[in-house]
Amino acid sequence: MVRKKLKLLTALLCLTASGAFAQLGSSYDVKDSSLISKKNLPQHNEFLNNAYPYPAKPRNQWEVGVKGGWSAVAGDVRYQGLTGGAGISVRKALGYVFSLRAEYDWMRSRGLNFSPSVPPGVPNSAWSAYGPGQLVFYNYRTTIQELSVQGVVTLNNIRFHKAKTGFNLYAFGGIAGMIFDTKVDALDGNGNSYAPLFQSVDAKYAGQYTYGNRKDIKKMLKDGMDKKYETQAETDPAQPKLFGQSFKPAAVIGMGVQFKLSKKLNLQFEDKYTIVKTDLIDGQQWQAVGGTAGQRPQGIMTRDFDSYNFLSVGLNFNLGGKSVEPLWWLNPLDYAYNEINAPRHMKLPKPVLDDADGDGVTDQFDLEPNTPAGAPVDSHGVSKDTDGDGVPDYKDKELITPTQCQPVDADGVGKCPEPPCCQDIRNNMQPKTAGCGIGDLPSVSFGAKSVSLSKDAKAVLAGVAQKMKDNANCKVAVVGYGESSKAAQQLSWDRVNAVINYLVEKEGINADRLIFKYGEGGGDANTVDLRDGSGEEGPNTVPAPHPNLRKK
Repeated sequence: MVRKKLKLLTALLCLTASGAFAQLGSSYDVKDSSLISKKNLPQHNEFLNNAYPYPAKPRNQWEVGVKGGWSAVAGDVRYQGLTGGAGISVRKALGYVFSLRAEYDWMRSRGLNFSPSVPPGVPNSAWSAYGPGQLVFYNYRTTIQELSVQGVVTLNNIRFHKAKTGFNLYAFGGIAGMIFDTKVDALDGNGNSYAPLFQSVDAKYAGQYTYGNRKDIKKMLKDGMDKKYETQAETDPAQPKLFGQSFKPAAVIGMGVQFKLSKKLNLQFEDKYTIVKTDLIDGQQWQAVGGTAGQRPQGIMTRDFDSYNFLSVGLNFNLGGKSVEPLWWLNPLDYAYNEINAPRHMKLPKPVLDDADGDGVTDQFDLEPNTPAGAPVDSHGVSKDTDGDGVPDYKDKELITPTQCQPVDADGVGKCPEPPCCQDIRNNMQPKTAGCGIGDLPSVSFGAKSVSLSKDAKAVLAGVAQKMKDNANCKVAVVGYGESSKAAQQLSWDRVNAVINYLVEKEGINADRLIFKYGEGGGDANTVDLRDGSGEEGPNTVPAPHPNLRKK
């Protein structure tokens, strides 16, 4: 029967544990003044005004509990299974870890030895019906009432990696006052002793009082006894009495676990152990152990203090309006972690972001972190270059250089070409070089956005090269068009460069006989013209104006 009860209790514990973790409590709003007692309102107001860093402790609910379970006495007489008990309690938190509980418990326990004893030569009114040397099987039934005050320590509500939990593990200890009334079953219904029954048991099991036989021995005893417990057990005359029963102070210790079913209700499993400085809870403080037909006690006597245990299952109810749950269900770190993650109350300082070069763009966004002081920059911290000539504005002595006047020198100053009208006048004033009779030269065509020479273009250039070889005194101007944009200028440059390179590298023409002209207006952007340049001056090579836009 005892094993069945323990198995049932274990199964109920596992079932409750499997579902309780989903029943998590919720935190409370630390700014809610209605939850704060008048005593703590000054601290609450200082907290709201950021004059004190800690929120005030809220009012929390009382817990009222009822429980029932099984009790057993550890004494000189072996307890006879787990017997019933019940209790009520009230508990109040003093902090998140420590709380106080007042508890009243009513318990009943029975005991029966499976081996006989011989009452020693000490007066014991409970067994006065038995003659000297007669064997008895000690037994008892005791009723215990206990009122205790306990300090309870919660073991698992302070959590660093989870907001809350659905179960609460605790340990407790305290002081108690207990009264007990113990009786023994020494006589049958007619007022006679059980001496014949005891002698028959002794005769049957003489010398064989072992653990293996204890069930059979106890069954034989129970079948023959009326279990009325009519005789008052031995008491200590010097022991104080309360309500006519023996009174003793006691100490209680224990552990328990609660599983939250809702914000108002939880299920509790607990084991409480009570230590009492008395040896009479089981009605027997002196005994001579042993006793068989073949061997009698040797006068060995023992005396020690009894104790008892109360294993219980209970339901606890939280009571109180305008209060939070009992504090042992709350994690005191919950507010701090939530405030760090999503501040609602903290006064946050304005962020100060580093800007090493002082250009107004913070370092984490500054693509040019070492801009000189005073240099104008764009939104990415890069020095401005208004005219796009490759020289930043803070170095550019010619802030806006026309496209046709680029490339520029190190100071950002460009060299603008002469207007066509001036070139014509100058060319007409200069005498033609004698002996140049190269005549008209063909143009070279390119595909759209292409800088590669086609087979036809190479054939044309082969003819031009032959004419130049036949007229050694002549220079040829290679002219490309496209002044509308930087990309067009670079494309014009690439095409002129391709023609000159072909004449020099493939046809063996001296580079000094070629004049490099690109990006001019008035012509077809996809055509490079070749003309007699004997009366003109100009370089045979020019740096790429916009190399970053150069056609690959």
